Amino acid sequence: MHEAALFAATLRHASPRFSGRLIVAEPTGPLWPEDPRIPPGPQRSLLESLDAEFVQFENIHFGADYPHGNKIEALAAMPPGPFVFFDTDTVVTGELAELEIDFTRPAASMRREDTWPTAGLYGPDINTIWGDLHSKRGGRLEDTLDEDWPVNHWRRYLYFNAGWFFGEDPQAFHRAFLDAALTIRDDPPDSVATQELDPWLDQAALPLAIHELGGGRPGGKGGIADEVFDGSHSFHYRYIPLLYATAPDHVVASLEAAAAPNAVKKVLKRHEPFLRFLYQGKGARARALFDRADLPRREQAIRNRLRRENLWIR
Repeated sequence: MHEAALFAATLRHASPRFSGRLIVAEPTGPLWPEDPRIPPGPQRSLLESLDAEFVQFENIHFGADYPHGNKIEALAAMPPGPFVFFDTDTVVTGELAELEIDFTRPAASMRREDTWPTAGLYGPDINTIWGDLHSKRGGRLEDTLDEDWPVNHWRRYLYFNAGWFFGEDPQAFHRAFLDAALTIRDDPPDSVATQELDPWLDQAALPLAIHELGGGRPGGKGGIADEVFDGSHSFHYRYIPLLYATAPDHVVASLEAAAAPNAVKKVLKRHEPFLRFLYQGKGARARALFDRADLPRREQAIRNRLRRENLWIR
C-alpha cells in the first residue's frame, strides 16, 4: 500500500497533464486467508487525495498461494479501453501525456534476466520449450524470434518482465493471459512439465498472450520505445535499495521531489524501507557504492553488496 501511494505521488508530480484514470486494483475472495485490501487509514486517504480509484476483483484462479496472479485476474475488472498496467513497485518520472502509444500492438517490459525456462541437462532445450508452448497456443515460434541471437540463447525468444504491459482492451488481454497461464499450470506440454513455475508463471504466460494479441517487443514499427517505461518515463524498482543502487540520476531526483511534500512524507515514512532510504540517508549511501555506467551484470551481485553494507531491506 505504501508502494501504491508512492506510485500515485510520482505520477501526479511527474505527469501533471495526465488525464487518464489511475486505478488501484484490490484482490478479494476466499483464496485470501486475510483481507488483502488497503484498509481505511492514511495510506488510502493519500491515494484518494491523489485521485486514485479503487476497483475490487475476486480471485478465482490465483490468490495467496500465487499473488503474482493478481495482475492477470485484475484485468477482468478494468473498464474498457486502452490501458497500461504497472506493478505498484514503480515510479513515474516523465509526462505520460506526451507519449504516443500504439495500444493495438501490446508490449511489455524487456528489463528482465534469464530466469525462465531452464534447459535440462539431457533436454528439452529452450527452443523446444518455447516452440511447444507457442504451438499449443496456436502461435508460431518463428514469428516471435529475435534472430540477432543464436538458437537456445534466451534473448532470442519472446520473454518479458511483467512489471508493466499495455494493450487495447483489458478484457481481451485478461482472456489471453489467463488462458495461457492456466495452460502452462494445468495442461502443459511435456517439455514444460518439470519447469519451476513459482514465481515465473506470469512471465512465462505473458509472451504467449502478447503474441496471440498481435503484439511483441517494445519498439519496432509504430511501437513505443523500450527505453520509455524502463527509462525516461517510469522505473520499475522492485525494492527501494535496488532503485538507489541502479536507477539513473533523473529517476532519483524525480522520486525525491515527489516524496518531499509533508502530506506525502508523513505517510511514506510509516514504511521502514522508505523511511530509511528516502528520508534518513541510506539511499545516498547505497548509491555511492555503485557506478551506474558499470553495474554488475547480475542483480544478485548488487543485492549481495548491499547486504554486506547493511543496506538491504524489504
